[in-house]
Amino acid sequence: MPSPVDLRSDTVTKPTPEMREVMTKAPVGDDVFGEDPSINALQEKAAALLGHEDALFVPSGTMANQLAIKVLTRAGDEVLLEAGSHPYNSESGGAAVFSSVQLHVLNGKRGLLEPEQIENAIRPDDIHCAPTRAVCLENTHNRGGGSIYPIETVAAVREVAKSHGLSMHLDGARLFNACAATGLKPSDYAQYFDTVSFCLSKGLGAPVGSLIAGSKPIIKEALRWRKVLGGGMRQAGILAAAGIYALDHHVERLVEDHSNAKLLAQGLSELDGIEIDPVDVETNIVIFQVTHPRLNASNVTNRLKAHGVLVLPWTSDQIRAVTHLDVNRTGVERALTAIETILKES
Repeated sequence: MPSPVDLRSDTVTKPTPEMREVMTKAPVGDDVFGEDPSINALQEKAAALLGHEDALFVPSGTMANQLAIKVLTRAGDEVLLEAGSHPYNSESGGAAVFSSVQLHVLNGKRGLLEPEQIENAIRPDDIHCAPTRAVCLENTHNRGGGSIYPIETVAAVREVAKSHGLSMHLDGARLFNACAATGLKPSDYAQYFDTVSFCLSKGLGAPVGSLIAGSKPIIKEALRWRKVLGGGMRQAGILAAAGIYALDHHVERLVEDHSNAKLLAQGLSELDGIEIDPVDVETNIVIFQVTHPRLNASNVTNRLKAHGVLVLPWTSDQIRAVTHLDVNRTGVERALTAIETILKES
């Protein structure tokens, strides 16, 4: 029986044989002492790619985002972000626990906010209000279906933030997907933010890790708080080596994932009982609605599993499928065939 077509997330990717080989040969040292050459090389590479002074390797995207919120705020401050954003929905209340800040969420279109929304949400200078201190954007936006922030919008948001003395953080977990789709460089986006994070273990295919970048003082403070969270990883150069390999070999190929996602979206749009607009699929995330009267997201997901296709129920009537380096065009075609079969059987 063929291996399952796993479209639950791009986090399910496994290291390629070439990546594993590089990991076995990675020079290592004690990173808490700042002596792991592979981690140091990864951090320097990430900082250069983003156009920032320094960067810090951390175990997860959640930790990267929480460190950014911590260093950009003080207890009792408020952070503006979109209602579907990862720090608000998927980081277990970390901002409240770790930074004692209030999150002010705004409803964007497919996860994207406009400058006017930011401007209108900034609190007045009033002792009754939590001071607005920072803005957090997510690019690409997961719950927005992999939507991409137009660079012009980011620049305009930065102008609003700057005029009010606000800091900005970019949750760029899938920033390289945005770059692959637009042709822009990571630094083109990163220049507008005080801190930027990106994930190595999603579309880039490394097994573990994220980076947070910023100025040297910001990263020095983030290093201290990483230690508080228990994020010092000692001889983790074997993981950093995977990240370096991913940045060198897995960035340009992201366009293949986007092409496969578009193929999946187009095929789904032609099926009775499924609703999706392929135009909305800009990168590697496909969110579609089950409109068949006798089916819902849960039972379609369960039936697809029996066909060897794994997806993620997103809402009661929506399903998310994410393409990545472990799913090729044949896998996408298998998924479409399975979904069509289920619809016909019902």
